Amino acid sequence: MSEPGGVESTRDKILSAAVELTASGGWASLTMASLAARAGVSRQTVYNEFGNRERLGEAMVLRELAGFWLPVEDAFDAHPDDLLAAIHQAVESVLTAARDQPVLQAILSGGQGADVGLLPLLTTNAGELIELAKSMIRSRSVAYDLDMDDAARLATLDTIVRMIFSHLTTPAVEPGQAADDLTWVAGRLIIFA
Repeated sequence: MSEPGGVESTRDKILSAAVELTASGGWASLTMASLAARAGVSRQTVYNEFGNRERLGEAMVLRELAGFWLPVEDAFDAHPDDLLAAIHQAVESVLTAARDQPVLQAILSGGQGADVGLLPLLTTNAGELIELAKSMIRSRSVAYDLDMDDAARLATLDTIVRMIFSHLTTPAVEPGQAADDLTWVAGRLIIFA
């Protein structure tokens, strides 16, 4: 995030440099020294901002995936009376954007070899990302008149979000097909809730 006057904060400079280094050489090749040099700060500044490499990775992934939320918001805005159409557009937009997201691709391709340092942030340790996605979708879904109680609504949203993450981490079909499939599942969950 930029500071007043459009100046990039030290934290953002470091995160931007981390994105560049991860996209070009993978997470395993990123060192705090190379990151500090790329960001134009001292190594101590990097440690002061993030504490350690793990927290740096978490912050980088959270920042990069935050860009996925705008198309989701746009999908709900475009379909204020049709939750399934909003879900379809949101899923397709997110999965399409994921293909061109360099950090996400570096993480996923790293999972095929030795560079698996960030992969758990999208799989086994994805709790924070999943909660952010569910919270945003939950807040938008209350505008739709669904014949479901809160527990069923939350279970449905949790299921859809987790399936989206599954398609993000292990894409098996094109984004449009995945959106068709997940929308069909969401429709069945809503009908039978």
